[in-house]
Amino acid sequence: MTVTASESRDAIGPGEISSEELVVWRMLQRAQVRITRLLETDLLVEHDLALASYDVLSQLSEAPERRLRMNDLAERVLLSRSGLTRLIDRLQRDGLVQREACASDARGLFAVLTDAGALRLAEATPTYLRGIRTRFLDVLDADELRQCAAMLTKLFPDAAEH
Repeated sequence: MTVTASESRDAIGPGEISSEELVVWRMLQRAQVRITRLLETDLLVEHDLALASYDVLSQLSEAPERRLRMNDLAERVLLSRSGLTRLIDRLQRDGLVQREACASDARGLFAVLTDAGALRLAEATPTYLRGIRTRFLDVLDADELRQCAAMLTKLFPDAAEH
């Protein structure tokens, strides 16, 4: 007799996780961490640019007028607000980003991508995309990629927006 995943889950009480489910969860965590570390290493070695910095520059480049309010940027990147503030400080010192006051909110600030930041992003993007291609996309076939997208969309329906 074959037991389906949902039947297996029904045999486990609320708040419990089977050993198989825990293995899948840990594999997902490890895959994300390993791929992220490899992308980070590539960007640091080839462009002296941390992955979080790349993410900020990328988000700003895709925003209207290459600018985002700090609060909006913090929601789009995987950093705390204080972590983002420290990162923006470094990017500003490097001339890649500048801060601008928000005319409609005296307390609000925009992070704005500079021309130097856009150039650095353009130089680093082929490295970033190559890393995604070789470490993720080329490992999965087209059907597996569709399944992966369907599963991630099920987990995070609004994730594709950013």
